[in-house]
Amino acid sequence: MSISLKSLGIGVSAIAVLSVSTLGVAVAESPRFKGTIAQSVSAPQKPPTYVPAAPPPLAPPLPSQRQQEDRSIGEDYRVSALQPDYQGNLWVGSWQGLAKINPNTGKILSRVAIPNRTIGALAQDKVGRIWVGTYEGLLRVDPRTNEVTAQNFLLPSNRVLSLLIDQRGYLWVGTDQGLALISPDQGLLMTTLKNLPGVSANALSLDADGQLWVGTLESLVQVNTASARVMNQISNIPGGVVQALTLDSRGSLWAGTLGGLLEVKTRSAQIQRSVTQLRGRNVLSARFDDIGSLWVGTNNGLFRLNPYNGAIVGQVGSLPSSQILALSPNTGNKLWVGTTDGLAWVSLSTYQSQPHFTFSKSNP
Repeated sequence: MSISLKSLGIGVSAIAVLSVSTLGVAVAESPRFKGTIAQSVSAPQKPPTYVPAAPPPLAPPLPSQRQQEDRSIGEDYRVSALQPDYQGNLWVGSWQGLAKINPNTGKILSRVAIPNRTIGALAQDKVGRIWVGTYEGLLRVDPRTNEVTAQNFLLPSNRVLSLLIDQRGYLWVGTDQGLALISPDQGLLMTTLKNLPGVSANALSLDADGQLWVGTLESLVQVNTASARVMNQISNIPGGVVQALTLDSRGSLWAGTLGGLLEVKTRSAQIQRSVTQLRGRNVLSARFDDIGSLWVGTNNGLFRLNPYNGAIVGQVGSLPSSQILALSPNTGNKLWVGTTDGLAWVSLSTYQSQPHFTFSKSNP
């Protein structure tokens, strides 16, 4: 049965270009994929109410440590995104491409051919598909076949920095020019939020009520997931730029910034405290493990914190690099760590680290 995008009520302003092997609509050959490209046709629709262009950025488009360096992809071993899946595997997004590994043994299970190997973010939707945010657009991968089954290049910007699946199963895409909301089944753009305070959506998290929090270049912003409208904004951020977000079991949101780590009470939209021992540190990543320890990756080391008193209770050495870009705790009974020079894992019993030599600068 053929389904027309016109019948779905999708207008020109929401056209998304994608490759979906299961949809039989308005097809044309794709030079890079075996699937098809579906395009929507115009239909009468009320114009969106969102501001059509983002305000001019008040700072560089991305924090300096996430900018592309003057070296080729083939020489760059940074691991920028980690995503465990429902089958117990770990997806590794690096500047060498996308791979799936067994986190218990470290064995590479598969590599996925994608058109752009500069990966900025990964997410898994509610039916297990893997979404890949690159610096040239958004891709959807079927983990059973390792094939790209959808792609979208009509985002506010094709430089994707963050991805998140909300409680309804919709995909939020953070770019360096605002937010987009995507239908995960069809890969179609549903709406955009370009008038985002701070412009660049560096990090995303849900709060205990299911609302979206966005870390930007100048603030922390709460967005209503139903209406895609800004609900609250916290502007007095020490260090300004928010680069990492994670939620604890008590409902507090932890925000990593250029100048440290903050605990935020989401219902009052107030900063509860700044972690004293991390003040002045550039926090790039943060995640909680299953026993409640807070792991914080900075541009100068990986730390384990007691979130109740903010004390640093350990630091992990012997990593491929001291710049920690991504964390995946309790994956294969380990903490997996993505750095600017490769992948490593940390034992959660001894806290000793071991590099994964396949994703390492020392063993290309």
